[in-house]
Amino acid sequence: MKIMADKCRVNIFDTITAFFRAILFVFFVLAQVPIICIIPRGRFSVKYMRFFMWTLCVATGVRVVKHGNLTKKRPLVCVCNHISVFELMTMSVGYGCSFVGKIDIASYPLVGWISKKFGVVFVDRRPSHARDALAAVSEQMHTASYPVVIFPEGTTTNGAYVKEFKSSLFNIAEEIPDLTIQPMVITYRTRRNKCVNDRVLANDYAYFANAKQDTGPKCEIERSAFGQVFHIAQLGGMTVHIMALEPVSVAGMDRKDIAKKLHKIVSNKYMEIKDKEIIK
Repeated sequence: MKIMADKCRVNIFDTITAFFRAILFVFFVLAQVPIICIIPRGRFSVKYMRFFMWTLCVATGVRVVKHGNLTKKRPLVCVCNHISVFELMTMSVGYGCSFVGKIDIASYPLVGWISKKFGVVFVDRRPSHARDALAAVSEQMHTASYPVVIFPEGTTTNGAYVKEFKSSLFNIAEEIPDLTIQPMVITYRTRRNKCVNDRVLANDYAYFANAKQDTGPKCEIERSAFGQVFHIAQLGGMTVHIMALEPVSVAGMDRKDIAKKLHKIVSNKYMEIKDKEIIK
């Protein structure tokens, strides 16, 4: 049965449990800093990131369920919808991916440094910096032996829909002729793998700014990234489903057509499965 309440309820026991989970989360981060310091950035650091992110999933009670596999072809860009900061953890755990992220993250204390070590490509998404962003992604993709995930919505959403894809980063298809593009879809459930309605998703599982949403319910409390981690721990965790779809041919297409094609594939599949109890 789908959860139809407007908000998941937590009690004092949940809060106390979340407090200890948060301590465990911080411990796992700090305990692994010495290891991260000595691992060279690149293939080995991305492999280690998978274990690192797994420990954080354990600490917060997040379970990852995979559907399908990634192609073995490289270089590979994975294109996915974006609902929460937890995608950085779950995509890494599920498929060993690194990411293209907003330049703002690079300046975050500790998080920015760890992200750099783990092969994250930071780009400035302002139109005036589009050329530099393209160069940064292209340089990384030419040498990466691991998949790199792009979130072309440009921001997280409330999970009620998939925001139109920004086309700027799809210039890499012209820069790297042998590039493979594979769409992916991510959906969120309760820890017990039950569906939630759009309002519960917006209030409790998504991480987004109301002002950037085109449709659907607004979030009653906009939390910080760590605040969202703590809240998920209060809920006892969650189940994240990640589906790898078939690679898409974009030969001869310009960036705008590529963005439209990929958005249609990801959006259609997301809307098809987000309210289904069983995902196939």
